[in-house]
Amino acid sequence: MNDLSKRKVGTVKEITSLTNPIIKDIKSLTQKKNRDASNKFIAEGLKLVIDAIDRGWEIEILIYAKAAAQKDIVQKTAAKVVANSGLVLEVTEKVLTSITRRDNPQMVVGVFKQKFTELNQLEPQSGDTFIALDRVRDPGNLGTIIRTADAAGIKGVILVGATTDAFSIETVRATMGSIFALPILKCDIEAFLNWQNAHDISVIGSHLKGSVDYRTIDYKSKPTVLLMGNEQAGLPDELASKCDQLARIPQVGDADSLNLAIATALMSYEARRHLLELD
Repeated sequence: MNDLSKRKVGTVKEITSLTNPIIKDIKSLTQKKNRDASNKFIAEGLKLVIDAIDRGWEIEILIYAKAAAQKDIVQKTAAKVVANSGLVLEVTEKVLTSITRRDNPQMVVGVFKQKFTELNQLEPQSGDTFIALDRVRDPGNLGTIIRTADAAGIKGVILVGATTDAFSIETVRATMGSIFALPILKCDIEAFLNWQNAHDISVIGSHLKGSVDYRTIDYKSKPTVLLMGNEQAGLPDELASKCDQLARIPQVGDADSLNLAIATALMSYEARRHLLELD
């Protein structure tokens, strides 16, 4: 893949061809290897793009459909991108469909630089709650968790081990813009455990064999990390053994487990409820 940053910037260009080299490079970002190589990703939707820019995320390319060209907000956003040396593309809906890989695509798409927060930059404070995810594999789950974390006031999402890509088009789509709103971190198990040992925090693991009802846990005496296991395997012993408590979510039906995103949402809002009681 050619480096998108080498493209002529600070300009507006009209493109109608699916075989245009710039479009080919943008489409290549649907593959993880190309996202990793370029450190870029695709995000869809005008509001999402505007919110990302307002939050200080670096946009390299703005793509909008001809049908949206006359909208004042689109023109203002395009002018802002050009002023910041970005590239603006006016394209056909057919080209947009090829980029997003779905019919009836959003009329505005942005190509942004990826941004991860370093784990050693996190200094947990009283009242902080974080989510740590062990080897989460489903992009829809990850995106939903990031969106829920944003809504519940979680201070950051830590990806532990070989997780799905936080900047895949499916994950970003599922976050509904929350990918831009809170710190995303990634590390291996050793780094996570070292960070845990370096701070006075409470790590609460969700576990099918947990002995403590998640509603009875003290989430407010210390900064808290909600540690959630892989969709299929749950938490490995290496992580479960290092938790301060192993929590369970009571179930009365025949299902043997909850969806990871649902379980994380329940625990996130329970932690928030306890903190609100403190306030």
